[in-house]
Amino acid sequence: MKIIPFKIPKTDKDSILLQEDSVPHFYDKLHQHSEVQITLILKSHGTLLAGDYIGNFEPNDVYLIGSNIPHVFKNEQEYYDDEQLGAHMITVFFDSDSFGKDFLNLPEASSIKSFITGLTNCYKLTGLLEEQIKQQIQEVFQLEGFDRLLLLLNMFNSMTKSTEIVKLSNFKAARSYDASEGKRMNDILTFTINHYHRKITIEEVAQVANMTPEAFCRYFKVRTRKTYLNFLNEIRITNACKLLINKDLTIAEISSSSGFNNLSNFNRIFKKVTKLTPTTYLLKSQMQMGKKK
Repeated sequence: MKIIPFKIPKTDKDSILLQEDSVPHFYDKLHQHSEVQITLILKSHGTLLAGDYIGNFEPNDVYLIGSNIPHVFKNEQEYYDDEQLGAHMITVFFDSDSFGKDFLNLPEASSIKSFITGLTNCYKLTGLLEEQIKQQIQEVFQLEGFDRLLLLLNMFNSMTKSTEIVKLSNFKAARSYDASEGKRMNDILTFTINHYHRKITIEEVAQVANMTPEAFCRYFKVRTRKTYLNFLNEIRITNACKLLINKDLTIAEISSSSGFNNLSNFNRIFKKVTKLTPTTYLLKSQMQMGKKK
């Protein structure tokens, strides 16, 4: 998907950038940068779009986002309506030169080099690795100098040995996009998130993009590798998953509030996107939450 080029500011003092965002809502424009990032969500929830992935994010999630992968952590509307709710994340930005141009060429660092250069998509940490890295990211922010660098290397070394990193997207970042194209995709995204609960026609969203319907369909498919209808349905199912877990609503009510005009169509698309029926998804989520308690 495409995006606003975003420059990560670096100083002469630090080769690895640490950033803390404690704000009413997260930066809500699709963007990309050459650095890899590790992000821990501390507060708030919403929708993550990264490459061709669409899904929910919530507190305690840890994500790895590869170089030049277009992404945005889009908070729910409630965070715009009530700024007292607040959103909070901490992020480590790094690239293959962050440890020096020659360090990763050492034989002892070969696994870390392969790991960093292989981060070409969006990933989510799970299980014991998620718990370990979640604690270590917060510790990194309390350290300076060599102690910080050593802990980061230990983090990366743990990740190279783990099978608890789940690949979320299959996006290929072929090139950077200019700001005007990034704005167009942001307009499409914002419109879709604001109106997914009702019927949306191709003519309507094409007008948002200032294109003819035919040109818009070609444009969207080339840049996202999916049709707009598939993208819209994924947004709708993402919302439905949140409602299943967090709201005391019937499946029929969730179907209607997520933008589907009949229950059978909702059930079919839900299973196509999640590989589960709504009922099975809810039961599985309840079991997972029970294990965390």
